[in-house]
Amino acid sequence: MTLHTRLTKRLGIRHPILQAPMGSTAGGALAAAVSAAGGLGLIGGGGAPADWVEQQFVAAGNQRVGCGFITWRLAEQPSVLDVALRHSPVAIMFSFGDASPFIPKVKERGILVICQVQSLMMARCVIDLGADIIVAQGAEAGGHGSQRTTLPLVPAVVDQVKRSGREVPVVGAGGIADGRGLAAALMLGADGVLIGTRFHVSEESLASDAAKARIVSANGDATVRTRVFDIGRGAAWPLEFTGRGLANSFTDAWHGREAELWNDTIARAQYNHAFEASDLDTAVVWAGEGIDLIGKIEPAGAIVQGIMAGAEAALAQRFN
Repeated sequence: MTLHTRLTKRLGIRHPILQAPMGSTAGGALAAAVSAAGGLGLIGGGGAPADWVEQQFVAAGNQRVGCGFITWRLAEQPSVLDVALRHSPVAIMFSFGDASPFIPKVKERGILVICQVQSLMMARCVIDLGADIIVAQGAEAGGHGSQRTTLPLVPAVVDQVKRSGREVPVVGAGGIADGRGLAAALMLGADGVLIGTRFHVSEESLASDAAKARIVSANGDATVRTRVFDIGRGAAWPLEFTGRGLANSFTDAWHGREAELWNDTIARAQYNHAFEASDLDTAVVWAGEGIDLIGKIEPAGAIVQGIMAGAEAALAQRFN
């Protein structure tokens, strides 16, 4: 099945699947593999230094890829955007913060702007800023996000875009890990999906083998949305954005005791030591609720093919 949507037309891709620009794990090889399979891969610029972003564009080779940034982190080192723009990416994605200082520079280069939002207020803002594509991210997503859930948020953003009179594709995100999720997003009015955790567990992902194995063996009940991992490592994330990861001994000890953790320098030092040592009994493994649907580690191309086959089966199903 070929699913032609406004998203596939706007981006010049075969399948309405975007791979989330997961910071530090979505490198050039992963982005290239997703693009080669017909979706669009996005390098996870996050808050990475310029040399890492440069290396990942080199790793992507000649594939058409994009790049995503944590907007409040980009504001601390805005020159990294110039590194990405020099490689003429298909699109630049902004998440978690005010993208208005950066959007004009991207548009001047004729590059598409993708903005991720977690509320209707954010959607209204990025529509006014001229976003070319909007990702509506629900709280089921792994990594950072907010409170609204995917099922009601996606159609609400779709309706918001319609009221604006602009032709802006909306992409659903959060807890989507297979073809049924893509089919559901399309039924909600979205033009495609952005998928993170499923590609986090791909062969090309830069995540550690141990982290991938934990995700495959866990289920959505084992995830928690919390601020304790950010507090532990001293990451100054805006308060409205918490992070979803696998529960472990650190969340067992500190979730719900965030104020105490801020003041416990010993506990925070222990967390940072565990993070550096990749001790996953304490350090974070970011993962969304969709991990129930992930049964093995596969090449990114096979994941894209499986999602499309699953969407075809779901959309072709007849109900009596």
